[in-house]
Amino acid sequence: MSMVTDELLHDFLEEAGELLEDVDTKLIELERSPGDPELLNAVFRGFHTIKGGAGFLEAAALVEVCHKGENLLDALRTGKLTLNSDMMEAILAATGVVRRMFSTMADGSMPAPAEPEVLRQLQVCLEEGATEQLAPGARPRSEIEWDALYAVVSGSGLLVESRLPPPVAVVVAPASKAAPAGPDAPRSSAPAAGQSNVESLRVDLSRFDQILNLTGEIGLAKNRLLNLQRKLVSDPHGTVNLKNMEATLRNLNTLVGDLQNAVMKARMQQVGRVFQKYVRMARDLGKQLGKNIELVIEGATTELDKTLLDELNDPLVHLIRNAVDHGSEDPAVRRAAGKPEKALLKLAAKQIGDTVVIEIADDGAGIDPAVLRQKAVEKGLLTEQDAELLSDQKSFELIFLPGFSTKSEISNVSGRGVGMDVVRTNVQRLSGRIKIDSVRGQGTRISIILPLTLAILPVLKIRLGEQVFAVALTAVRELIDLEVPGQGAQALPSLLAFAGAEIPLIPLADLLGWKLVRRPAVGVAVQVGSRQVVIAADSFIGRDDVVIKPIHAFRPRGISGATLSADGDVVLILDLNRLLDPLGED
Repeated sequence: MSMVTDELLHDFLEEAGELLEDVDTKLIELERSPGDPELLNAVFRGFHTIKGGAGFLEAAALVEVCHKGENLLDALRTGKLTLNSDMMEAILAATGVVRRMFSTMADGSMPAPAEPEVLRQLQVCLEEGATEQLAPGARPRSEIEWDALYAVVSGSGLLVESRLPPPVAVVVAPASKAAPAGPDAPRSSAPAAGQSNVESLRVDLSRFDQILNLTGEIGLAKNRLLNLQRKLVSDPHGTVNLKNMEATLRNLNTLVGDLQNAVMKARMQQVGRVFQKYVRMARDLGKQLGKNIELVIEGATTELDKTLLDELNDPLVHLIRNAVDHGSEDPAVRRAAGKPEKALLKLAAKQIGDTVVIEIADDGAGIDPAVLRQKAVEKGLLTEQDAELLSDQKSFELIFLPGFSTKSEISNVSGRGVGMDVVRTNVQRLSGRIKIDSVRGQGTRISIILPLTLAILPVLKIRLGEQVFAVALTAVRELIDLEVPGQGAQALPSLLAFAGAEIPLIPLADLLGWKLVRRPAVGVAVQVGSRQVVIAADSFIGRDDVVIKPIHAFRPRGISGATLSADGDVVLILDLNRLLDPLGED
């Protein structure tokens, strides 16, 4: 691969990786609708486009497996063959080989030839009636490959099927390395999944234009300020110049805020692009375990920060594998329970305020909290007395203890008690939290609650003692003066009338475990999910848009990150989800 530049290889793997994920998703749909011509054509185009780029890169082994898969798909889409389960397995095996070859290429090596059995199965399926003759109206293969080559070296720099419209997007590639995937993670075909030292961000062109326009306006405002500065030097008491300076500063402040929001939106990606690869994973694992699994995706257009999406891969892989292995029952067990043989697994995302909730839900056997308590005692993780005191909801939290597993036998899928504790640690590292709900015989739902972004956050700043804290503005409902004239320093009430109801009034010092030095003077009415609370502090400081800096080494409970104020003071950002969660861990 010495003649191939890193940039060209990255572009190929980025575009071809997305094509392969789309091919896998459409193949699963094709299993349910085997005669759908649009799906067959889409899968064929995916193989064909990948093959064209591989030919240009002189990756002969990749060209060979794509070519054989393309031949079989061409026979299917032209009606020479009818899709059956053997053909589907052969095509899915081929996509698995292509994915492994992408990983090899991302490491800088040419892929080895595909396993002979995979190529043989493709040929056997083809020889059941298909030929390699051109379908009516099809163009010679050499002409099509030259089109693909032209797309590679065109101005866009992206590999696209020349007869299809290119995606309305640009690729921004900072020189940074993504986090490595875990041992159970499906190998992504693109370097963005950790297979290269270049990480990419696909940005909608309209958002990129907005950023450029705002940058230009900020440049004009800067020039205006420089001009006003010169005038003020010559006439420091000129009221007109001072008023113009104040107006320009207000305009600049607005523009900077708009630019921050535009950059934050540019980092946002639809979760569906990441979620679709888990459909194939759940299907394959189900077949391996003798189960019929269908993974459905809801809320695919929900947007989340790209960094968060990348870091979520390992936790989601583990949770989906657990749902297939632990949650979903065998077909015979489901029949006996009056359930459909096909187990339903749901991966959903929705935005609630300034958070995104991701749910992994199955319709399986559910979790028996009594079994969890018993296993915890057997493994020496709890005493019998402590186990008896646990509520059912708290018992579900035992799953996150290191070394905990309900499996009596170890398999290549689960049973070692490794994973769920890492899942929770990874989610908490992203300033999120994880919650389990389960009903025996009906299924289990695991919810991951995350901030929309780790970048920029509109906040209300409050003070407690000498420390400044920030509260996400989307959670703030009202600001309340707690000082009552003429009543002195009377004790705070535990409940406060708000919006026609009485809600808890809790000093911020109590939530943080600090000593209450003085009676709080102000309250912030906040709402997190269905919970409403008034948080009492010493004073208000004001609204701000802050750039969040994560805290990795040591993070107190209830603190999601930190930022710097305009005068250089450290501002701690409150994690209201954990502060107000009665089950929150220390």
